[in-house]
Amino acid sequence: MNKNIYILSGLGADERVFKRLNFTGYSVRFIQWEIPNKNDSIEDYASKICKQISTPKPILIGLSFGGIMAIEIAKQIETEKVILLASVKTKKEIPFYYRWAGNMRLHKLIPASFLVHSNPITNWLFGTASAVEKKLFRQMLLDTHPQFLLWATDRVARWKNEVLLKNTFHIHGSKDHILPLRYLKCNHIIQDGGHLMTLNKYKELNQIIEEQLKAES
Repeated sequence: MNKNIYILSGLGADERVFKRLNFTGYSVRFIQWEIPNKNDSIEDYASKICKQISTPKPILIGLSFGGIMAIEIAKQIETEKVILLASVKTKKEIPFYYRWAGNMRLHKLIPASFLVHSNPITNWLFGTASAVEKKLFRQMLLDTHPQFLLWATDRVARWKNEVLLKNTFHIHGSKDHILPLRYLKCNHIIQDGGHLMTLNKYKELNQIIEEQLKAES
C-alpha cells in the first residue's frame, strides 16, 4: 500500500500492546521511547523522537500518551493522518481532576514503585481482565523506565495544547477508566472498550483502522 505508519505506545506499554492489530501490507515502525532530560518540555521531547521518522507525510497512530505525543509531532511535521486510540486531542479533554492535580503538583507524590507495578487498581483502570492480559501488562510496566513514567505523568497532567488538528481520527472505548469518554469527543466509540482495548477489542479496531488507512485524508 506504500504507506508509512509510525506507532507510539502509551505509558507503561510498548509495541507488545499492538501485537493483535493487523498492519499487513503497510510499512510499520514503532517509535521507541527515549529517557527524557528532567527539564524537557513535551515539545522538546517530540522534537527528539521525531528524528526516528524518516519518511515524508507519515501516518501516526498513538495510544494514550502516545496519542498526545503523536499530536505534538504532527504540530512539527506534515502528516497524512493521526489516528488516536484511547487518547485526547487537547488539554480540554483531559479530566479536570488530572489538570487540578497537575497544577497542584499532587501527581509528584505518587511513588515510582506504584507506577511500575501492576495491582488490582491498575488492572481495573487499564481494563486488563484476562490472566494473559494482566501478565503482559505487568511485564510491560516492569520494563518501563521509572524516570520516563514520572516525567510523562507530569507532562500529561500539565499539557497545554489547544490546537485541534484537522487530520485526526479519534477512537475511544466506552469503558475507558483512565480517560473517561464523557470528557471528550471522538469519531468512533468501541463499546465496552477499556484503555488497553488493543488487547481485547482488536477485531473491531482492526476494521476501523483499516478503513481509516484506506480513506482519503
